[in-house]
Amino acid sequence: GPMSSECLGNLLRITLSAEYSENKYLSLSVVDQPGRAWELNEAMAAQCGYTVTHSTWGSIEFHASALSCHSHLEKGMFTVTIQIKASPTSDMSNATTHLKSASCHYGPWSPRELICGSNYMEVSVRREFPQTIKDFVQDEPEDWTLVFPEAKAEEASIWQIVFHQPEEKRALLVSNAWSAGYGLNTTDSRVLLRVPYSAAQVQLVKDQGITFSVLRSSIFYKYQWVILMVDTAVACPVDGVDYVNKTITWTVPKYIPPLSAGVTSFKDVLVEAGVDLHKLSAKEMASRKYVLLNELNAITMKIPIGAEGGYYKTSVSNGQLGAKYSINLFLEHQWEDNKWGQTKHTIIKEVETPFERAEVAITDNLNLSARLMNVTVGTFLPDVELVNLTIEGVAVAVPEAVQHGYLIHRARYTNGSKAYIIQVPLDAPSVKKEYLREAVRAYTLNITLTFVTHPSSETFVIPVIALSAVKDAVLPSARGFCDGRNLHLIISHGNVDQNWLPFISDWHLTPEGAQKYNYSLRDNGTHLAISVPFLSSHVNYEGLHTSAIKASFYLTLKDGITLAQRRDFSVSCIFSPSELIQCLPNGTVIITAIKLVGDADLDTALLVLRDRQCKPSLVTEKTATFKFNVNTCGTSRKFNSTTMTYENEVLYFRPGNDTPIYQLKFLCSYAVEQTVDVRYESKNNPPPSIKPGFGCLTLSLKLFKEKSYSEPYQESEYPVVKYLREALYFEVELLQPKDARLDLNLDDCWATNSQSQSSLPQWHILIHGCENNKDSYRTVFHKVNYSLRVKFPQHLKRFEVRMFTFVQGTSLLQE
Repeated sequence: GPMSSECLGNLLRITLSAEYSENKYLSLSVVDQPGRAWELNEAMAAQCGYTVTHSTWGSIEFHASALSCHSHLEKGMFTVTIQIKASPTSDMSNATTHLKSASCHYGPWSPRELICGSNYMEVSVRREFPQTIKDFVQDEPEDWTLVFPEAKAEEASIWQIVFHQPEEKRALLVSNAWSAGYGLNTTDSRVLLRVPYSAAQVQLVKDQGITFSVLRSSIFYKYQWVILMVDTAVACPVDGVDYVNKTITWTVPKYIPPLSAGVTSFKDVLVEAGVDLHKLSAKEMASRKYVLLNELNAITMKIPIGAEGGYYKTSVSNGQLGAKYSINLFLEHQWEDNKWGQTKHTIIKEVETPFERAEVAITDNLNLSARLMNVTVGTFLPDVELVNLTIEGVAVAVPEAVQHGYLIHRARYTNGSKAYIIQVPLDAPSVKKEYLREAVRAYTLNITLTFVTHPSSETFVIPVIALSAVKDAVLPSARGFCDGRNLHLIISHGNVDQNWLPFISDWHLTPEGAQKYNYSLRDNGTHLAISVPFLSSHVNYEGLHTSAIKASFYLTLKDGITLAQRRDFSVSCIFSPSELIQCLPNGTVIITAIKLVGDADLDTALLVLRDRQCKPSLVTEKTATFKFNVNTCGTSRKFNSTTMTYENEVLYFRPGNDTPIYQLKFLCSYAVEQTVDVRYESKNNPPPSIKPGFGCLTLSLKLFKEKSYSEPYQESEYPVVKYLREALYFEVELLQPKDARLDLNLDDCWATNSQSQSSLPQWHILIHGCENNKDSYRTVFHKVNYSLRVKFPQHLKRFEVRMFTFVQGTSLLQE
């Protein structure tokens, strides 16, 4: 049943099973003879001889002394009745009530018996009366009030208790002693005193290095017209336990001075020990590897940590999970002396080892057919309970976890321990999915479990990170094709690329970026479609022949978080060279020269026609477009009976070299519908000349911070402070017009001491486009190359000047 009882000498034990108390709030009361229930609390339990303990397995134990406050003694039996209320809620509403009575035999009593419980000390002595008093015949009725008004007949015949302390003696009447937490009682044969360890008159005394809780007292009780006194000293050890080499050593000195006052001779009668109030035979102790030593001055008990009879319980220290080994030892020492006759000293000692950290095993058993992660956490001792999970930063109680896709099972093992099994689908939103390699995806479960221990209500957390590699990845695939003027890639999404991003080399292709370059970028959720024109900045030209041009477009999908390269796609097509040229009827030719993959150092802005004054009108990183008339730019002509053919070349020269390293010949043929005789006369060409022209030019002069010319000084940063001979980096740029045929050349450049360019003094930095040879630190010109910012390098000039100041004699000139 849910409750069981057991008699252990002069003690009674009632046990409530773990199943009875699980998930319930309990209230425990003791019922007296008239039937009144007294609810137990710590103070009452210590005063009345009761102890309540919780075992690590979840059961509750109630101990009662034979002489406890509400025991009913009759014919060598003592009976105790308890009432248990159990409710599912803390306010104890809808509680169910159970009564449990248990009876045990007691005795025979020794003249003096002492019990050292976990929460109280108890001493009971035989109540004896001299024969002369027994034979005394009382003539008059008792009238104590005339002699000692304090001694009232109804006070269970005890008058008062006197405490013997080093500094004073203090007497308390029975009622005052009860108010102070002491328990006093008499039976037909015994006088009893029960003392909580926390009582004010309790002293700590050392004997043989062991600390004892000691109370020295005498009880006065009346018998007819006589006041009798009895010694009720009690002493209980509070330490004496050591932990060495995985062994518990408990030492208890014999014949403690407070208990042996006035005694001159001792004789051991019996030394017995056990666990949980059960005495063990020598054979049982040996089987458990216990050692009991009865030496001259002390009794020693040695228990291997982890031995049978004890149990481990969960402990938490600084948030770390661990365990302590606990065992309820029991020692009974009986001796004879010349004062008391026989004394029985019973010591109940709850021993608990220091905290030892424990590791928790976490195993992941993937159920691939059901696509379930099965994570087992544990094992744990029975006193641990899982109370909530933290999923993606949100604490979720165990009953509510199913709403997040989590199923939690508790596995119980034959030794009473348990583990928790957490099942979560691979496709749950809180399971992180990540592509690993080839067709493998990593599924990661990252949650935190919060546990509580019973009955101590300590909490601890265990992070759970479980990773499963599953070969279920579907990678994106692509097909490519070309039409007359565009290259197309259509990518079919898989199940791993939801967060992958399209890149062209290191450039993230966004809808805004695609629109800027006149590309097409569309994603309908299942497919990503990209189209780029044949002549565009991100097409690679890998081969050029008279009959074909090989053009390729490369796209990379990268991880959206780590930017790791995940998948490469490309489409290559053959285009006709005729795509590069347009021969317009009015004699205008538009030719686009392309930069091949192998020509990495070719600057398309420096491509020219046969007449090197003819430069491209439109330049990109990989193309240069020329627009000119067939009668210009060094174009040659050939005639036959039906056509007129114009031929020219796109050329690239290295600086200082007249041999081209790039040569693209092209021609336009026009049909001749009729012929006309013309007279042709050769004349010497006139010498070249430049005619002055008039127009509006927009120029800028900027000062830059570094030689890289990447960051100019902003208007808010002026005036700029520089040290003498520190470099100043200037850039002059032709802003308008944007005509590739124009070259910017600097003639004169000078510095003044004020903002007026005509003020004096002046110092020339450039003279007729050259550095000033009178300058101690000559001006240095820097080459301008094509870049994303610089589309027309011929429109910029850069030079470096060392910082100087104007002086007159030895004085600085200032404005």
